Amino acid sequence: MKKRIVIKVGSNVLTRADGKLDVTRMSALVDQIAWLRKQDIEVILVTSGAVACGRRELTVDHSLDSVEQRQLFSAVGQVKLVGLYYDLFREFGIHVGQVLTMKENFQPGEQYRNQQACMTVMLENDVLPIVNENDTVSVTELMFTDNDELSGLIAQMMKADSLILLSNIDGIYTGHPDDPSSELIQTVAPCTDLSKYIQKEKSAFGRGGMHSKYHTASNIQSAGIHVIIANGTRDDILIDLIERPDSTPHTEFLT
Repeated sequence: MKKRIVIKVGSNVLTRADGKLDVTRMSALVDQIAWLRKQDIEVILVTSGAVACGRRELTVDHSLDSVEQRQLFSAVGQVKLVGLYYDLFREFGIHVGQVLTMKENFQPGEQYRNQQACMTVMLENDVLPIVNENDTVSVTELMFTDNDELSGLIAQMMKADSLILLSNIDGIYTGHPDDPSSELIQTVAPCTDLSKYIQKEKSAFGRGGMHSKYHTASNIQSAGIHVIIANGTRDDILIDLIERPDSTPHTEFLT
């Protein structure tokens, strides 16, 4: 039976310092995902980046509130984002399918079952699901906290073996990552409380942060799913996590 991994790529991995999409890094991640599939691993990709794509595509000469901006930029950016993934994965002969979802789709019932069935039939037919929040209709209380939360829900829905949360930091530290005295926490046993090490700050281009990743990881760990927080800006991070886990910096939530 194939191993199934959900990989979440955050905005701070996919965007450059100027806010533009980092196509080079995106291409490198696609290369690594293609390698994972050759190892007989099923991959579901939860990706940020649509709003960043749209923001760089449009010049708006009038003011928009936060909801209008998110709806406009995500609607335009999602097309570009998935188009880029389509072209990059096509180089490896990998078919991709888009799944746009909302928080209400994870309530027990027909929508939950339909979404689960859709991704199941995609995987059965060797299609890689690319998942993102449907920002055009998800506003305020209808939104996920961030794509960390979404990826956790997808991992549970699809009974994944592992969830990999890629950030621009190696994992959870005992202090600020820039502090030389801070140490990377390599393993987290079930029911371990790390809240004293977590700062509630958001990432530069996304809604999440390490607090969000820790919250998601703890919840998914308690559901019996193995979780890794790692640095998606490191070269070959996904390959190294599989082939050289002992020498690759990351935080691992044990089950």
